[in-house]
Amino acid sequence: MTDPKRYLITSALPYANGPKHIGHLAGAYLPADIYVRYLRAKKKDVVYVCGSDEHGAAITIQAMKEKTTPKEIVDKYHAMLKSNMADLGISFDIYHRTSEILHHETAQEFFTLLNNHGDLEVKESEQFFDTEANTFLADRYIVGTCPVCSSDNAFGDQCEKCGTSLSPDELINPRSTLSGNTPVKKLTKHWYLPLNRHEDFLRKWILEDHQQDWKANVLGQCKSWLDIGLQPRAVTRDLDWGIALPADVEGGKGKVLYVWFDAPIGYISATKQWAIDNEKDWKPYWYNDDTKLVHFIGKDNIVFHAIIFPVMLKLHGNILPENVPSNEFMNLEGDKMSTSRGWSIEMDDYINDFVKKENGGDQMVDALRYYLTAIAPETKDSEFTWKGFQDSVKGELVDVFGNFVNRAFVLMHKLCKGKVPPLHSDILDEADKTLFAELTNTKVRIENLIESYKFRDALFEVIDLARKGNKYMQDKEPWIVAKQVGDNGQPTLEAQKSIDNCLHICLQLTANLAVFVNPFLPFAAKKMCHMMKVVDKILDWENAGSTKLLSVGYSLREPQLLFRKIEDTEVAEQVEKLKLKSQQIKMENEKSQSVGAASSTEAQLSNAADDKKVIAEINFDDFAKINLKVGTIVTAEKVAKADKLLKLEVDMGTEVRTIVSGIALHFSPEQLIGQQVVVVANLAPRKMRGIESNGMILLAEDKSGKLHFVSPTNVIDNGSGVS
Repeated sequence: MTDPKRYLITSALPYANGPKHIGHLAGAYLPADIYVRYLRAKKKDVVYVCGSDEHGAAITIQAMKEKTTPKEIVDKYHAMLKSNMADLGISFDIYHRTSEILHHETAQEFFTLLNNHGDLEVKESEQFFDTEANTFLADRYIVGTCPVCSSDNAFGDQCEKCGTSLSPDELINPRSTLSGNTPVKKLTKHWYLPLNRHEDFLRKWILEDHQQDWKANVLGQCKSWLDIGLQPRAVTRDLDWGIALPADVEGGKGKVLYVWFDAPIGYISATKQWAIDNEKDWKPYWYNDDTKLVHFIGKDNIVFHAIIFPVMLKLHGNILPENVPSNEFMNLEGDKMSTSRGWSIEMDDYINDFVKKENGGDQMVDALRYYLTAIAPETKDSEFTWKGFQDSVKGELVDVFGNFVNRAFVLMHKLCKGKVPPLHSDILDEADKTLFAELTNTKVRIENLIESYKFRDALFEVIDLARKGNKYMQDKEPWIVAKQVGDNGQPTLEAQKSIDNCLHICLQLTANLAVFVNPFLPFAAKKMCHMMKVVDKILDWENAGSTKLLSVGYSLREPQLLFRKIEDTEVAEQVEKLKLKSQQIKMENEKSQSVGAASSTEAQLSNAADDKKVIAEINFDDFAKINLKVGTIVTAEKVAKADKLLKLEVDMGTEVRTIVSGIALHFSPEQLIGQQVVVVANLAPRKMRGIESNGMILLAEDKSGKLHFVSPTNVIDNGSGVS
């Protein structure tokens, strides 16, 4: 598409289940914002949409963690994400949310059209079901032992310890996160998108039509999926939280749209809301062929935006994306960035630590935007380090860009009475002409790079122009030329003309730098406009490359520092903060794993007796961490509304502990009074049905499935250790 009439730009909808880190910012939001600001400067008709993704298992799991409702979770994190993006200069035309009624209606209409046209398949399949919770389990509601690294708390879709993608069937000893029980397989009906029907279309559209203009990482991942062969993909789930199927869909009661299906439709509903708010027509942005649609994403979203969503759009009669620029991952201080492991810099934390703490917070927004763009993982994974951030800000923003602008203004006030000096064409030399020519050359290079989604290289061109300005000024030495004075003590006419030309060119270059840097560092560009006493309209791209942006004789304000250095103490503080946060999260995760183990006491114990189970080896130090003690059950009673649970009071010698155990189907409360048992005494407490359980009783299972206590052969003192 050579000359689109309008542009629709999207960034991947972030999950509203927690704060997002700067790796997310670098992946899908900052590159899109640079592109959009460039298009706006070119006066293009462009709409930039995004919003919070508020459905799916990740939301309900977070709600359980925070002991609240999914609605409260999405309200909390939607507000945080919207605020964070605005604070960091991400200039959405609308930041919508998928919990809005408009989105529910849009997604339901989308499903209905595909379903009525026969574009979906209905199939029955066996899926994991929690009999106690009486619900089917999404992949994230199932945990177990990873078959690759033996981590005990791998999820049904991925092991977060080793990063392996999994399915629930691959987990060893799967258990439900809702009850702790082993799930069973149960038949359920779902609607599927038969991607396999569209392989020929996708091969031509991706691997032929976009072979030259799409990134290699996008093409490579798409080709890999197509070569393996596409399979039908479920578009519905058995969940409580989500967009319900339309009421007239037979067999659809109790089912919701799978989040991967509903989330990208959020781009359409967001465009609709933007159109309503601005009294526009939304349809040309999604139906007219003269619209250029571009999805900015991270590499974990390539398949959804380059294969699955295009199939959905084609079936629905919408335009297809012209490009899907995807970045790789940004690592942090030598390790993968991960919020769940505490190894991340959250956008909210950066804002609180650097932006809101000082009057010049906008400087620190631009500083982050600069470094993230300069190290953008456009073709391969990159790495953020606090030392690298410090060095980059000082070495390029402060010492090159900021230094040039500051020197030009200081010398103009000192040597030209605070006004833009005239240009004396009769004494222009080769250096003057070369630098003027660089303005046009730089404009062309930046245009080509931005329009090829090479933002890192485009930003380099901006800094390189400032670097050339510094060299030009240093070679001209107007402060030395000013010492060539006449009888009146003022610079001679020839000296003043040389000074005028040098500073005139430097000031015109400064004005151009404001235009060039605006898509990348918008706050610095605005501050430069203030210093030059010009309106923001000067930042329109048509002004880029001009040698007449500032009028001769025009008074300019005193210079302001555009950027500040990052102090060593700030770097040390952030590195230490990162380490402490990671250690804290690690301890919390270990505690959570202990709780998870306790939640499925009987299942784990019985499975431990099964010689078919695959168990990772441990060493003696691992075993020595377990504190086993003998206790006597003094009271036992059933837990209300829980068929399997008994509440036990166990005399441990120096204390009486409450332990909740799922043994009600094997023992009556009366049978247990006076029974001596072996207790795992140092297991982290866990609430079950509102009762805090402080230990786990050891049991064995015979071949018939009957449970037996692991007890001393003779009565011994309560509290005695087991070794």
